[in-house]
Amino acid sequence: MSKETNDARNGKLHAANSKVINKRKKKPLSPGKQLIWSMLQVLLGSFIMAASFNLFLVPNEIASGGVSGISILVQRFADISPAYTQWAVNIPLFFVGLWLLGKRYALKVALGSVVLPLFVLLTSHWDTPTHNPLLAAIYGGIGVGLGLGIVFRGGGSTGGLGLAAQILHRYTGLSLGLSVAIFDGCVIIAAGLLISPEVALYALVGLFVTSKTIDIIQSGLPVSKVAFIISSEPEKLSETILYDLDRGLTRLDGHGGYSGEGRTVLMVVVGQMEVAKLKQLVRSVDPTAFVIISNTSEVVGEGFKLE
Repeated sequence: MSKETNDARNGKLHAANSKVINKRKKKPLSPGKQLIWSMLQVLLGSFIMAASFNLFLVPNEIASGGVSGISILVQRFADISPAYTQWAVNIPLFFVGLWLLGKRYALKVALGSVVLPLFVLLTSHWDTPTHNPLLAAIYGGIGVGLGLGIVFRGGGSTGGLGLAAQILHRYTGLSLGLSVAIFDGCVIIAAGLLISPEVALYALVGLFVTSKTIDIIQSGLPVSKVAFIISSEPEKLSETILYDLDRGLTRLDGHGGYSGEGRTVLMVVVGQMEVAKLKQLVRSVDPTAFVIISNTSEVVGEGFKLE
């Protein structure tokens, strides 16, 4: 292949790749709209948490951790409404978060610290759909994890030990789910000692479900796939992927482990529903191509959702 032909082909591929990227590029939200969207997520997540707390955890005395779990213990032994306990604990922790996380974080922390106990107070009269502690632990854990995950995606916190988990996550690199689990574990131990070991076991179930739900909300389910393709027809296959699959790709330089010969490795990220089409296109171009396809839990950037 002549140099002119090769340059023309590369220019064609570059233009196609740019077209794919530009078509998917979305205009980011303005700072004002982003703040409003973040605050709405904090409100929605707080409401889901409060509803799950009153529907499943409080009636079954499942102190699955956090300030919410502490408030259940306080209600049992001092007959104080959980909402008031949560406000009392959240206020000093808010100032700690303000000191460690900065003023920009303070507004959303303050919002969550105030509205979560408020929603708990407003939904305290709701009747529980089940008195089965296992079901309550599972569905309560899902609801709390869903709400807390939404709050975290909004860049906020509901205060309390959730705020402490945010601080631990930021300064240690631990996942948010694990950070929440560490603090909540202490509350569960207290529940086992003060109420009963059985209650603590149900709380552990709720804690596990909450932790996993938070991680799913944060990173998402593995709905995307990353494919590495080693082919003897990298140029033709690149064109096919760019035009027919409408996905960008990256060329990597590789070498055979035995032969030492240079090879081009194509890396492409596709959605779950595009895997079958990708394999079909690869087979049509090069039936002998070597393809590795694996799950990826999170993809951000051009062509995919960027948080």
